[in-house]
Amino acid sequence: MNNDLLYQVALTLIPNVGDVHAKALVNNFGNAEYIFKSTKKELEQIEGIGSVRAKSIKEFSDFKNAEKEIRFIEKYTITPLFITAKNYPQRLLNCYDSPPLLYYKGNADLNCSKIVAIIGTRNNNEYGRMVCEKLVEELSSEAVLIVSGLAFGIDTIAHRSALKNNLKTIGVLAHGLDRIYPSQNKLLAKQIVETGGLLTDFKSETNPDKQNFPKRNRIVAGISDAIVVVETGISGGSLITAELGNGYNKDVYAIPGSINDVKSEGCNYLIKNNKAALITSGNDLLENMGWKKTKKISPKKQKELFIELSRDEKIIVDILLQHEKIHIDDLYIKSALSSSAVASALLMLEMKSVIISLPGKLYKLL
Repeated sequence: MNNDLLYQVALTLIPNVGDVHAKALVNNFGNAEYIFKSTKKELEQIEGIGSVRAKSIKEFSDFKNAEKEIRFIEKYTITPLFITAKNYPQRLLNCYDSPPLLYYKGNADLNCSKIVAIIGTRNNNEYGRMVCEKLVEELSSEAVLIVSGLAFGIDTIAHRSALKNNLKTIGVLAHGLDRIYPSQNKLLAKQIVETGGLLTDFKSETNPDKQNFPKRNRIVAGISDAIVVVETGISGGSLITAELGNGYNKDVYAIPGSINDVKSEGCNYLIKNNKAALITSGNDLLENMGWKKTKKISPKKQKELFIELSRDEKIIVDILLQHEKIHIDDLYIKSALSSSAVASALLMLEMKSVIISLPGKLYKLL
């Protein structure tokens, strides 16, 4: 039996030691085995651990339960992803409460270049269905990985639309991989695994209890580059995921709906309170994220178009000709201009429709 995996699974079973504490322990000791073999005094010195949690670690003896989980993993060819592994979702590492161990059934790359979470109400209306299907169809041009929670409603529509458009999709679960909830999505889950995958931080025999869904939602938010709320009421769980996304510094978007429709009340609230940017299509999302392919113009032709430019503007354009997109800090360095001169040149170039600004203080030529 894999000794490293035994300690990794056991780490998740220790009473009083949650994800934040486990992450702190791994950061200090390097791996799970060293945590169990350290002294109580060494454990107590780790911030947030204290004597109570140190005692729980030293007194832990339920390795049989960990061994049982490993047998389940091996029987069903599940991939365990420990927080120090290269194939662990790297975006999750930026979240303070990232789970120390994930269980993954699938083959899609969890560290691919473009990942979008699509979420919403379980009780969608026709508007929500149409918008969600159109959104996913438009994202298919850029091979975006679609993430959702395999629930009824918008989640199910997002997964099915991804499969229909030959996109890989990941279903994040609020329970173990020995079951599917809702059970009506068993066939969908099987289809998802063929090209995408199912992901959870819950071990087998874990039921989809109410308190598990917020934990599921943090993975949905943390694993993604952007989160799109398609349709939700004011008290929907999607609002929690959106809040988590903002806390993780993710790009959060929402589809607006009628002010008289309670199923769009949550989306309209997010937009009104600047908790989500308004989009109406997949193309909006691709443009905002800087993912939309643009027809490249030869440098010679571009220079011919930029005749009436100031000296500073020409310097900026020449730099942008060498890069698909570039951060403003790199423009400062490469241009050798003052920050005010760069800012002024960028503003004028935007007004002349020569460049476009992207999220994250990035710029690119139009």
